[in-house]
Amino acid sequence: MELSGKIALVTGGGSGIGKAAALALAGAGAGIAVLSRTPDEIERTAAEVEKLGAPALPLSADISDEAAMRGAFDTLQKRFGRLDIVVANAGINGVWAPIDDLKPQEWDRTMAVNLRGTYLTLHLAVPLLKRRGGAIVVVSSINGTRTFTTPGATAYSATKAAQLAMVQQLSLELGRHNVRINAVCPGEIETEIDDSTTLRREAETEIPVVWPKGDIPLTHGRAGHAADVADVIRFLVSDGARHITGSPVWVDGGQGLLR
Repeated sequence: MELSGKIALVTGGGSGIGKAAALALAGAGAGIAVLSRTPDEIERTAAEVEKLGAPALPLSADISDEAAMRGAFDTLQKRFGRLDIVVANAGINGVWAPIDDLKPQEWDRTMAVNLRGTYLTLHLAVPLLKRRGGAIVVVSSINGTRTFTTPGATAYSATKAAQLAMVQQLSLELGRHNVRINAVCPGEIETEIDDSTTLRREAETEIPVVWPKGDIPLTHGRAGHAADVADVIRFLVSDGARHITGSPVWVDGGQGLLR
């Protein structure tokens, strides 16, 4: 129970990596504020957190909406009075298409959720973290940080590269306040995010990659699980990672090294 007494905020906590992270941190003793734009999902996650014996607070908000996020943080402060850990996980794949086909509004939506959403999460969380110190993990991706071959994923990759730049910039800014910040960069993970991906004209941008045993060497092509990422997040916010900040951790089974 190395996180006993700590309070963690997990965005995008209704499913996938966010839900796995919320449960992993709750299992380590932390109270969890679960934030998502989908109320029924976060209610279910909160219920599972409470079954583990940890306090839970479901927060419904669009992370790109400043007013909604301020309201969520006000509720968090009233309930818990503190914040020690932030997992900035919420994001979308958005539209993957050739750059001359990608519409401005599609680009803007990906930027709003993935980048503005991360900014708003940290903008509002940092004043609370500064009070006692704390830890932040931003969920980036191998796309934009290690690989650049996903067909049409220009907007998505740009946001993920920017998230890592934010992590490295803020590691210096926040270090004096005893706040650590790191990034996890997952490869292919079994989650529901692909269900909301729009892929157009893939053949125009695809560059085939051939590997005799699949594109994830460690697992012979099988995708990783959300828990594989959650376990890394749990380590990064624990005292075991007390001297780690500004670092990306690729959780991809070696996938990104092939591309």
